[in-house]
Amino acid sequence: MVNIQVKLRKLLKKIVTGANLIIAASLLLSYLSAHINPDKIAFPAFFGLAYPYLLLVNIFFVIGWGMKLKKEALISVVVILLGISHFNNYIQFGSKNNSEYEFSVNSYNLRLFNKYEEKENSEVQIIALIEQALPDILCFQEFYPTYGLTNVRYTFVDAIDPDFNYHLKMLGDSKKSIFGIITITRFPIINRGDVVHPKSASLTIFTDLLIGNDTVRIYNNHLQSFRLRRMEGSLIEEIYESDENSRINEIRGLSSTLKEGFARRASQSKILKDHINNSPYPVIVCGDFNDTPVSFTYRKIRSGLKDTFVEAGKGAGFTYRDKYPSNRIDYILYSDRFSCSGFEINRVNYSDHYPITGYFNFSE
Repeated sequence: MVNIQVKLRKLLKKIVTGANLIIAASLLLSYLSAHINPDKIAFPAFFGLAYPYLLLVNIFFVIGWGMKLKKEALISVVVILLGISHFNNYIQFGSKNNSEYEFSVNSYNLRLFNKYEEKENSEVQIIALIEQALPDILCFQEFYPTYGLTNVRYTFVDAIDPDFNYHLKMLGDSKKSIFGIITITRFPIINRGDVVHPKSASLTIFTDLLIGNDTVRIYNNHLQSFRLRRMEGSLIEEIYESDENSRINEIRGLSSTLKEGFARRASQSKILKDHINNSPYPVIVCGDFNDTPVSFTYRKIRSGLKDTFVEAGKGAGFTYRDKYPSNRIDYILYSDRFSCSGFEINRVNYSDHYPITGYFNFSE
């Protein structure tokens, strides 16, 4: 009887160790997603998307082995340490005081004010939220002109502040507009433009602002989404009720959709980065990248720039909250011309994203 128990314990340990090795290897694969263009090889990108959850499971393994004083704890410890820079892009333990700053920048995906959701219109609530702190620069994605394009100035911008200026770009013409992207600011706008993403509904605008004696270029982005909305019902409600063949087809469809999203964002990130590199002014790059910090897209765009959350944030940096697992996909990046004195995530539930705000000074 004793021998059987010993054999069972050894077998269980082998199974747990094997599982640990698989999860640790998956975490290693996630690191590769930041370096490999998913348009060439998409496989690692799927693991990059799951990074925070793979990290969490590895931490559980470390705790479990550690409580038993087992050397197997080193498996996940080593792998976590190899990707510590990615950990810092998700979790920060310190923060800066934002009491002293020259200007503030807010980025927020509005989800069309819930137009296509089974929820009440959120426009009034969002305007009230903005008025509480009133950042100097507001970068909104998925903006919907509730009262028509010709009334945006009066019904939305003026409701925030009549003295603010704005730069708006819509998808489609005035009769067929679905959504848009808008930058609103108290600073004078001296130039407007956009970055074209071919064959895509993705939007990027740049707005040159005069802040004191300095010209600053603000990039407002809404990069390619996964476009999973059409699949939500089957994935969430039906996948476990369907037969095996239907379930396989659903999974294949999901995989194909994710792969296309990874590839399109990678292409868009290169176009955007080339434009940023050619900017004659220091830049602040905001928006919904629809990709995580462990991704080719984020690494490409962030190159040479600083991340407000990494520099001044605290706690978990998750900015997306809805039907899919929470993650960090909204960013405010900036040139060395600035220093970041604070960063906030306002966890209000008016959209499937949280608004984020960075507080800036000009570097000497």
